[in-house]
Amino acid sequence: MSPTPKTPSRDDRAARDAHAAREPSAAPEQRVALVTGSSRGLGRAAALMLAARGHAVAVHYARGEAAAAEVVREIAAAGGNAQAFGADVADPDACADLIKRVAAELGRLDVLVNNAGVTRDTLALRMKREDWETVIDTDLSSAFHLSKAALRGMLRAGWGRIVNVSSVVALMGNVGQANYVAAKAGLIGLTKALAREYAGKGVTVNAVAPGFIESDMTGGLSDELRDAYLKQIPVGRFGRPEEVAAAIAYLVSDDAAYVNGQTLTVDGGMVMP
Repeated sequence: MSPTPKTPSRDDRAARDAHAAREPSAAPEQRVALVTGSSRGLGRAAALMLAARGHAVAVHYARGEAAAAEVVREIAAAGGNAQAFGADVADPDACADLIKRVAAELGRLDVLVNNAGVTRDTLALRMKREDWETVIDTDLSSAFHLSKAALRGMLRAGWGRIVNVSSVVALMGNVGQANYVAAKAGLIGLTKALAREYAGKGVTVNAVAPGFIESDMTGGLSDELRDAYLKQIPVGRFGRPEEVAAAIAYLVSDDAAYVNGQTLTVDGGMVMP
């Protein structure tokens, strides 16, 4: 006599539904991520972490070809898949070409991390027109042009992730950085607009806003200035590039499928909007 089938309990059904929710909607092939400005710093950390989590990574550089090659070698040594791509992302045509090259060489593009950026700091009255335009073109306009080009393939696939790397200065302002603050604030606005336009088609768009992160720049601060900044950070230290990279890795994962149009601050509590 066959046993009577057990009626699934509420917990069984919840577990089944949770498992189904975690199933990736993209094709099972290795996902491909492009991280702009990934030859050093935060971008490098993001490239290494995404590779460690199974992505094929397009390591982008503007001038640091040797540094980008070293990132590729490090990923390969760990058993990952990566390739370096050079491009001036301040040029809209170069942005479109970069997306095409990545898709051609690595087979697809599922994840775009808009991290490339420059600074040209000075007070607004002293800021030259080229200082303004260089920062806006590199830090903001590039994200639009790259996203526009990448979205076509993501929409065809029915799955995609875009993460824009903003900054806490976009939320609080900063003296001597009118161009940089405007660009980083613009990225948050771009994030929200694209998130509303394409989430229904399987593409989520989010931003991260790092605070003070250990880098060559923060390493060169005077003790007095460093202490002044640390007093503004409740956790009492600067962040590590890997901590921001972890936030990016989460936002591009299947676990973040219901996170869209958000700005995740990674700043030790410096800014609490």
